Amino acid sequence: MRLSSIASVLLLCLLVIGGRATAAEPLRALLVTGGCCHDYENQIKILQAGLGKHLKIDWTVEQYDEKRDRKANVYTNPKWAESFDVIIHNECFGGVTDGEFVESIVAEHVRSGVPAVVIHCSMHSYRNAPTADAWRGLIGVTSKRHEKAKRSLKVVAREAEHPILEGSPSPWSTPNGELYIIERSWPNTQVLASAYSDEEKADQPVVWTNTYKGVRVFGTTLGHHNETMQDDVWLNLTAKGIQWATTPDAE
Repeated sequence: MRLSSIASVLLLCLLVIGGRATAAEPLRALLVTGGCCHDYENQIKILQAGLGKHLKIDWTVEQYDEKRDRKANVYTNPKWAESFDVIIHNECFGGVTDGEFVESIVAEHVRSGVPAVVIHCSMHSYRNAPTADAWRGLIGVTSKRHEKAKRSLKVVAREAEHPILEGSPSPWSTPNGELYIIERSWPNTQVLASAYSDEEKADQPVVWTNTYKGVRVFGTTLGHHNETMQDDVWLNLTAKGIQWATTPDAE
């Protein structure tokens, strides 16, 4: 057999080790979800099916009841983030007041370096804890309330060249929406898109990235309604947000 043929056979063998051809390993994602005010049961299915069209993901789901003050017990396990490539927070636990518990969630992200994706009510989670700013520093924004009206939101790109917004129209009108009022963007937050608040008479960040003590974070306040989360635009930008967060050399 010629040397070139032997080399080709060896290369093929390397590519199929473990039963995989050239396909990339799936991302190991932990989805933490539950709390008040949202259809988390169906949103689990929407996220898995919708994001699965864009990315290969091996899902682990930790779902909790509708209590605002639920302290998700996944966070009490030692090194709970370590075996995952990304943690997707789609939770609404605004009634939690245990400051040490909140700090421990952030500390494990920092210790492990595992990136975070934070969706909608995750921004209002832990807001009543005395250490709420630890959580806000991680997610990249401070928000304590939303507009009273629920309506279609006109989302406008602020960093149109950013890879997360690739393929997303600007402006984009969401099917429905609940606009969060952002009181503060933290120092390393880069706002990628915003929507105008009729109540505040000012633009509000709705899509952003953050880097907190080496942890990459993608955030969006869009996602209250299932029809918005099912929209191809939302799924595309969220998939690209996950890619950004899990790719250390991404822009």
